[in-house]
Amino acid sequence: MPQDGEYTDRSSFPGGSLMSFPSAQGDGTVALPRGPLFGIRLSLPRPRGVVMRPIYGSIALWGLVAACLAVVVVASAVPTNLVQTSDIIFPGWMAGPLHGVFAGPLHALIGKAGFSANFSYAYSALFLLMLVAYAVVLASARTLSMRAITIAIVATYAFILLSPQLELSDLFNYIGYARLGALHGLNPYTHVIGNEAYDPVSLFATWHHWSSPYGPLFTLLTYPLGGLPISSAYWLMKVLMVGFSAGFVALVWQCARQLGHDPRFAVLFVAVNPIVLIYEIGGFHNDPVMLVPMMAAISLLLAKRYRWAGVALAAAIAVKFTAALLLPFLLIAAWRRRKSLQLLIGVALGGIPLVLASVAAFGFALPNAADQTTIVTPLSVVNLVGVIFHLGGATPALEAVSKAVVVLVTGALAFASWRHDRPDWLSGAGWATIALLLCMSWLMPWYVIWVLPLAALSTSPRLRRATLAFTAFSALTFLPVTGTILADLHVSTMRTHADHTAQVRLAKLMR
Repeated sequence: MPQDGEYTDRSSFPGGSLMSFPSAQGDGTVALPRGPLFGIRLSLPRPRGVVMRPIYGSIALWGLVAACLAVVVVASAVPTNLVQTSDIIFPGWMAGPLHGVFAGPLHALIGKAGFSANFSYAYSALFLLMLVAYAVVLASARTLSMRAITIAIVATYAFILLSPQLELSDLFNYIGYARLGALHGLNPYTHVIGNEAYDPVSLFATWHHWSSPYGPLFTLLTYPLGGLPISSAYWLMKVLMVGFSAGFVALVWQCARQLGHDPRFAVLFVAVNPIVLIYEIGGFHNDPVMLVPMMAAISLLLAKRYRWAGVALAAAIAVKFTAALLLPFLLIAAWRRRKSLQLLIGVALGGIPLVLASVAAFGFALPNAADQTTIVTPLSVVNLVGVIFHLGGATPALEAVSKAVVVLVTGALAFASWRHDRPDWLSGAGWATIALLLCMSWLMPWYVIWVLPLAALSTSPRLRRATLAFTAFSALTFLPVTGTILADLHVSTMRTHADHTAQVRLAKLMR
């Protein structure tokens, strides 16, 4: 019988065999014990020289669960800067069921301190500890059982479901756009939430003068919620987002098994990343709605169901156009088996009805991605490069160069994968996604979820390290104390004319 920590489940693979897939054993991977029924080595990435006892991984994993619970309890109990608009309006249905349990004692303990510098430092310190625990969990992945991992993930996601939305209020923007179409009969691609100023959702939404940037499939999926009371739509939307997040993790697990990888590392790499837990799932963002069909496309391609893989990718693109970055790499993987045409047929079969549905619902109006390119996050890589090299910050010219870089890098990676005898197309897709993230002027930390599954499933340790480095960078730039520390040091990354113009534009979109 396999010991705890071994992965020798023969039933996990069709016919009891594993797909051949190149490993990265030359770069610090660990060969797990062989099962008694087949002589195959399953490699699990781990830094050289790192020896972790099982207790370390367990403590770190459950420490992440406890940290998430602490954040949820505090965010639910009292108004803090964890929940946008909570200092203005914070109804019980928004705060969640834990509000009534902990509001009394925590209000006496925290009170208005939830908006103080001390609270920001405490929260930032907790998040940094979560990053450390995440690193320990990854280093200890081989010592954790899949059962313990599953229980921890389910418990954490259940806790987060009880929380109000954390940090930003995109969830209410989703509801606002849904109400524009379903309740008010207005096209969310040609109208803005400000056009429903008397709708109570305007009290919670932020993008009052920005038409919807979200894909037509996502918008249509939210329409049934648009006619419901805001409180009902709010909770159903949260259930929907957490459900998609769980489905996304399940598909990462499935793809890892199809590739012959131990799924524990891949699942942990994606599911317990602190940015994913607090900002993505805790913020109830819609990226998992794109990632579920995207990962389904990868799984279907690995199962040699090329047309269905194309259909799934078309659905992902219809949620967020970002998923289109995967297409050239899927084509290369299919081309190796002379099935690239089948994949394209699937994309067409999936895309045509989606386009027709979009035209029927919204006419020829498209999602408003243009406005997003006119605004800047202060610590995005593009803006930092523009400031450090005295180029004027994130100027339109620098943004145009950044877009060209993404196209060139993606093309070069695709060409390199095509020329290689045994291309790791997942690594190519991962590096292309890293390039996209580095070249975005409007960069939010939870966008790291776009590259996490590709890095987790690839054979490139360098890609995983780059993804972890980007996770750390994104976390540090978004911590509430970062702005305070930079201000104390008299460091400003938004002092150029281009940055001032972006700030004015952002204020107009949000007012």
